[in-house]
Amino acid sequence: MFVIRDVQRQDLDGLKKLAAVLNSVNLPDDEKVLEAIVDKSIKSFSSRIRLPLERQYLFVLEETRTGRLVGTSMIIAQHGTREAPHAYFEVGSREHYSATLDKHFKHVVLSIGYNYEGPTEIGGLVVDPSYRGQGKPGKQLSYARFLFIAMHRRKFRERVLAELLPPLLPDGRSLLWEACGRKFTGLTYHEADSLSRQNKEFIKELFPQTDIYATLFHGRVQKVIGKVGQDTEPVQRMLERIGFKYVERIDPFDGGPHFEAEVKDVSLVRDYRTVRLAEQDLGIDFEPRLVAHERPAGKNRFRAVRAPCRIDGDEAAIPTEAREALGAAAGDRVHVIPFD
Repeated sequence: MFVIRDVQRQDLDGLKKLAAVLNSVNLPDDEKVLEAIVDKSIKSFSSRIRLPLERQYLFVLEETRTGRLVGTSMIIAQHGTREAPHAYFEVGSREHYSATLDKHFKHVVLSIGYNYEGPTEIGGLVVDPSYRGQGKPGKQLSYARFLFIAMHRRKFRERVLAELLPPLLPDGRSLLWEACGRKFTGLTYHEADSLSRQNKEFIKELFPQTDIYATLFHGRVQKVIGKVGQDTEPVQRMLERIGFKYVERIDPFDGGPHFEAEVKDVSLVRDYRTVRLAEQDLGIDFEPRLVAHERPAGKNRFRAVRAPCRIDGDEAAIPTEAREALGAAAGDRVHVIPFD
């Protein structure tokens, strides 16, 4: 069994081990960056960051038997502010026709845009490759974010964004960045991504403010604009199934597509329920669900498990193992969404 919970400072070693294996954009192999992410999350869960939209929540997935961290996911309460705007490329088209040549062309164009009152973003989904396919750890981490948002609607924006990874080169470079961003900034993909975490000024100052015709790019580059990588295809299908749509915007660094949805339209949020934990253990009539228990103070304020669950009226029965993993007792309030 896995338990999903809010990150703690003692998780830093586990996060570093995970980052050393993957060294991804979402989980960089940089101790100082990881420490800052953990610190901000702890302050967010404990409400020590006063304004809810300035908070950032990091969840970890722990194998209950070994205590090993096998994945992470994140919620950024608002991505895009006046101090740090959310940058993107709008993917549009321009048509040209010459009567003299009787030639017509429809070009894909990229237009830089900025959002100063951005949506809530779900991101940071990382799973240890050796655990993929074992109990659907990625799906658990992804669903936990929607469960938490459903539990705390007022702390988040009305719209939610997911930025998906495109196909990358074997060495982790981005085809779009090599063709575009690097030429305007002189930075490598990873240098630009690292800098943008702290300072986005260089994007506004160095990126062209006019349309960029994708026709000028190599065919390989054009093919990845707005496309997801093979490993990300299941995530795209999951998002589409629960109500997300591609919004014709891409990441200006790597060309990955942006999927968005109104929070109220996300099926997991619509199906969210709050019930009391029943005295009895699980019976034979059950459905798989993601069940969460939240404590108002102390460590591990949020805990969630995937478990068979039987709901009868305003009560829910789950197995003893799941109840113990949640640290919940009969009569405690628990939060539930489907896990189809």
